[in-house]
Amino acid sequence: MKEKLLEGIRVVDFTWALTGPIATKHLSDLGAEVIKIETNVRLDLQRTGAQWGSFNQHNSGKLGITVNLKKPRGLELIKRLISVSDIVVENFAGGSLEKMGLGYEVCKSLKPDIIMASSCMQGQTGPFTRHPGLGFTLTALSGFNHITGWPDREPGWIGAYTDFVAPRYIILAVMAALEYRERTGKGQYLDLSQFEGGVQLMAPLLLDYAVNKNTVNRMGNRCEYAAPHNAYRCAGEDRWCAISVFTDEEWKSFCSIIDTSLAEDPRFSTLMARKENQEELDRIINEWTSCRSAEEVMNTMQAACVAAGVLQTGEDLMENDPQLKARNFFREIEHPEVGKYRANSGAHFRLSKYEYDLQRAPLLGERNEYVFKEILGVTDDEYKELVEIEVLN
Repeated sequence: MKEKLLEGIRVVDFTWALTGPIATKHLSDLGAEVIKIETNVRLDLQRTGAQWGSFNQHNSGKLGITVNLKKPRGLELIKRLISVSDIVVENFAGGSLEKMGLGYEVCKSLKPDIIMASSCMQGQTGPFTRHPGLGFTLTALSGFNHITGWPDREPGWIGAYTDFVAPRYIILAVMAALEYRERTGKGQYLDLSQFEGGVQLMAPLLLDYAVNKNTVNRMGNRCEYAAPHNAYRCAGEDRWCAISVFTDEEWKSFCSIIDTSLAEDPRFSTLMARKENQEELDRIINEWTSCRSAEEVMNTMQAACVAAGVLQTGEDLMENDPQLKARNFFREIEHPEVGKYRANSGAHFRLSKYEYDLQRAPLLGERNEYVFKEILGVTDDEYKELVEIEVLN
């Protein structure tokens, strides 16, 4: 069996909800021993109700333990665990872990070369560091909601978008810190602001304001630099295909498919003209696409080097997409509570010297005995006592 990339790296994982668990999931899937700290007193949001699927997806391969950190002996156990670990990751509101008695200075005193990553809403400094919140709040704060939707309607709702942006920066920072520690023998503290991670994706809009004092507003499916640029109705119930044309060369190729006379029509001869007449252009395109399947439209356009893609449903992605099937993107996993289910690997890459191994998520407190007895050396009698006095809950 090929050696795991992060073999021998132990991660103490205090994260919950989405951002943190997604980041530590990838560390786990790449071979790190990720120990997820939980408690029966306050369950991870993703463990509750219908969100179990999200929990299982974003906590694959982790070792789950339950410990009450409000009890001195529980806190002491986690300190012992940190002292034999490499990385600590948390995504609570700013300063939360410090209030628990597990801030970076404490962790550093336990393990001088420890790497600690804190990823809260807006960073560990500044006037709003202690603001609590979830991804959908931060998505609005970062500006995404303002530009999503139709010009004559209220801002659109795109959910916890930043929760899927921030983990990439956490992983990058942690891997860089590991490389730095390999060279210098020194750990460090990583202060990651999910807000700032989201705002940087707004760079083109910020640049437009900085240079032109222009505040971009909602424009539906339109684009200032392309026409056509929309989702077009296709044959079948609620079937659509997105098409984008940016250059004159793409426009000529597009016309050769739809109607060659369009290339000579003064209403559409230039990008500016197409923008001025895009409603009529959309009508013409919809007439052509509505009697063809979305897949046919996509394949025909792509064959002519015109950007096009089917608006896929969940069923399309899991059952019908030949590319995802060919790359074995969805894996079937057996879970003791929910039975068999399919999960996506979450990895957007293939490594020639490592086989990406996807495991199920842990049950609540499933690996208590392994972590406390085998890693920390807790005796059977002490373990029994810790359970009885609800330190291990």
